[in-house]
Amino acid sequence: MPEIANHPVLPEAAGQRLDAWLVTQLEGVSRSRVQLLLSTGKVLIDGKSAKPSQKLRGGEMVEVLGAPEPPPLRAMAEAIPLEIIYEDDDLSVVNKPAGMMVHAGSGATDDARNRGTLVNALLHHYRQLSSTGGELRPGIVHRLDKQTSGLIIIARNDATHLKLADMFSRRQMRKTYVALVHGALKQDTGTINAAISRDAIRRTRMTTRRATGGRMAISHYEVERRVASRFGAFTLVRVRIETGRTHQIRVHMASIGHAVVGDTLYGAPAQITIPVKGKRAAADAESMALDRNFLHATELAFAHPRTGKLLELAAPLPVELNDFLARLEAEK
Repeated sequence: MPEIANHPVLPEAAGQRLDAWLVTQLEGVSRSRVQLLLSTGKVLIDGKSAKPSQKLRGGEMVEVLGAPEPPPLRAMAEAIPLEIIYEDDDLSVVNKPAGMMVHAGSGATDDARNRGTLVNALLHHYRQLSSTGGELRPGIVHRLDKQTSGLIIIARNDATHLKLADMFSRRQMRKTYVALVHGALKQDTGTINAAISRDAIRRTRMTTRRATGGRMAISHYEVERRVASRFGAFTLVRVRIETGRTHQIRVHMASIGHAVVGDTLYGAPAQITIPVKGKRAAADAESMALDRNFLHATELAFAHPRTGKLLELAAPLPVELNDFLARLEAEK
């Protein structure tokens, strides 16, 4: 039998919408959760089904069937292939493909959102992972963006997780990425030292433009190849990050006017088109697109947290990035 909670409607609540009134009655319960209870028929007024917009008269009895908050979502094991670069009893290093989330978001409310993540694959492959990150993030010490591929370290027990986390905070991890950016960088090497904070208007973005409240972030870049293509100028760079802020490389490169190819969130075009003159010519212009960011975590170097042995691991550019680069560099 479902858990039932009865809430009498006092006369002074007359005229209020049911959904708005329920938010005030269920302490600590979000508006979205109230809407979910109503949409699934778990709220009754005097024993009858009720609509969110229903106006209260006062004197009714509102019944809530079931707990007002759902149980915490736990990650589920899923048979998803993994490319494991290194593993032992303490940790593993996986080459994550682009398009795969590392873990489900904390706001996930149903099983459908907890599918296809790296955590789902890890739970199927390993019997035990560290529990330090919680039930949605077992084994996860650091992250890669969904559309970024490459090396990520997984902790297989809590002791290793704590040591790895401390190594990250002390900047004892050497992390190197390869990125293709728009435009020709003026210098062959450079350092971007700019604090990163949440964009005040577009909350899915980060920014270097806020005067206060940002977290220090340092990225060092080195030009690997300059690409003068039919589609314009591009630069292939290796980027070593000292810090691991959200979207760090993407934000830093965009901040100096060189957005990562494919990264439309930070100003890269959805399609790259050969520059032409005239409206008719523009309509027929050849174009190409990349459905992910041209950003790949290619190297990791760190001391093993238990043995102290230096681990130097690498993952080459994935096929789709090599193919895109080859097409970009095709004969002019």
